[in-house]
Amino acid sequence: MLRSLYSGISGMKNLQTKMDVISNNISNVNTTSFKTGRVRFEDMISQSLEGAQANINGKQVGLGMQLGSIDTVMTSGSLQPTGRDLDFGIETGENSFFAVSSNGTDADVLYTRDGGFYMNADNEFITASGYQVLGRMLDVPEVYQGTIPTALATGNLEGISIPQLNEGIKLDSYSVDSSGLILGVYNDKVMVVGQMMLTNFSNAGGLEKTGGNMYRSTLNSGQPIVGSAGSEGYGKIRSGFLEMSNVDLSNEFTEMIVAQRAYQASSRSISTSDQMLEELLALKR
Repeated sequence: MLRSLYSGISGMKNLQTKMDVISNNISNVNTTSFKTGRVRFEDMISQSLEGAQANINGKQVGLGMQLGSIDTVMTSGSLQPTGRDLDFGIETGENSFFAVSSNGTDADVLYTRDGGFYMNADNEFITASGYQVLGRMLDVPEVYQGTIPTALATGNLEGISIPQLNEGIKLDSYSVDSSGLILGVYNDKVMVVGQMMLTNFSNAGGLEKTGGNMYRSTLNSGQPIVGSAGSEGYGKIRSGFLEMSNVDLSNEFTEMIVAQRAYQASSRSISTSDQMLEELLALKR
């Protein structure tokens, strides 16, 4: 049987995977903080017809192509202003993520760049899926001195909540600055109640997508490294903004055309090989 038949099949099969990724990118063009996917191909093994000799190159015939990788492109999307205090976008810091958990502890943590948060009945920050947003909280709020309290430099992550009372004084308002500090105003006195932390990865492209705009760490992503927003290597937190998808529609449509033409060419190589076999069979009549 002709090798070209199977080479054409490998091309059609893997180009369909490329179309699947392109279609997923296009469908998520308006998804908050979505990261586009990219498909790369590799050649398959080559069959040697004749080995290399002195002054003579070897003769090899390729046996088609295979899927090399499906990458997640972690470049930052543009920040879209929303005017909503509980919307948070990460400015720059492509490897930085918010940490969230289903039970408000640092066990079974997931990571996201979708900062569209809400406040529940217990005054806790939660995601649209009900996961608690993690940070570091002070046992007793401290008067804001213009710097990050040293007590927030270390410690385990826990669910972020806003105390409604401080020494019997009711909370007037709260805000989150670019470093993630959560500031509460109690009777015109600004108090630090905690800090929304960011988590970095040495290889953010190695994170596993779990759905709901969330990721899970893997062996290839590296260990999560918790730090303050705005510090070296970490992005800044911008309240009132959401990060948009980084999908480039012009690029996706171009890739779609290229994939379609390559698919047609692969199918044509199969039909041409079939015609050659038909001619071969027609010799015996």
